[in-house]
Amino acid sequence: MEYSKELIAKDLLSIGAVFFRPDEPFIWASGIKSPVYCDNRLTLTAPEVREHIENAIAETVKREYPDAQVLMGTSTAGIAHAAISAHILGMPMGYVRSGAKDHGRQNRIEGKLSAGEKVVVIEDLISTGGSVLDVVCALQEAGAQVLGIASIFTYGMKKGIERLKGAGVKNVSLTDFDTVAKVASEEKYIKEEDIKRLISFRDNPSDESWINK
Repeated sequence: MEYSKELIAKDLLSIGAVFFRPDEPFIWASGIKSPVYCDNRLTLTAPEVREHIENAIAETVKREYPDAQVLMGTSTAGIAHAAISAHILGMPMGYVRSGAKDHGRQNRIEGKLSAGEKVVVIEDLISTGGSVLDVVCALQEAGAQVLGIASIFTYGMKKGIERLKGAGVKNVSLTDFDTVAKVASEEKYIKEEDIKRLISFRDNPSDESWINK
């Protein structure tokens, strides 16, 4: 089965994992007003969509990172996706905590990881890229060779693109903001004229002029 960006976009929209509300913006923790809400954890409770997502991640790893030896999920949203896709691929997996434990062995990286092993990071979504690059750095400091990232959804924000490029880190997403916005219009989740507003937000999240357009 071909897991196109459009198919994954339809899946995410169908379960509300990506939900557009341009007329009643959501407010992010940073205070930025956003026309989109994204919670890819919802894919875990939708068996058909989950099957598409995990198989698509597995196919992406095989196609884009054929030398991969270990999958490492981001904490916490990427853990389940890394585990299921690793099971499909018959590969080992682990995950990276947002910070080291303050007890026991004080691990930040959970699961066996040997120096020099080739790793793919599994992430649920990428916006500005800061959190996933923090994971990449932790793995590199532990001696891993990070081949890149496989993510479910990316906003395609300028800051995120520039950060990943500056760090020399490859990311391949199953779908992206532009594709989901286009499909949302086609499937009547939003009006066609809303797409320009959504893209304006994507291009400059701190500029709220899109709200009144």
